[in-house]
Amino acid sequence: MEPPRYQHDLSEQVAKKERRKMRARRDQDRSIWYGLGMFGLVGWSIAIPTLIGIAVGIWLDRMWRHDFSCTLMGLFAGLVVGCLIAWYWVKRESLLEMDSNSNNKSHEANERSRGGQA
Repeated sequence: MEPPRYQHDLSEQVAKKERRKMRARRDQDRSIWYGLGMFGLVGWSIAIPTLIGIAVGIWLDRMWRHDFSCTLMGLFAGLVVGCLIAWYWVKRESLLEMDSNSNNKSHEANERSRGGQA
């Protein structure tokens, strides 16, 4: 005999809250400082290449006289490179988080299957 649907829904809600609590306990080292550090990493990842691009552009403008501005091209190139670097770091962190979540879900599924057999 199958249990009523509301019992199944309740058990899913309890399991979901339990997973959230377990994840919060596991990730408690990720405090506000972690978020600020990631924010700083993204900022510096954009700022440093942009400044390098500007410096190279200024140097090229002084060494070689021409009708266009190498400084502006260096600014644009540095900004693009910086955004790509920042995108890489954010994407990497996102994939690590997703991988961590999928490992937890598979672990929980294994626990449930063992618990159901006992």
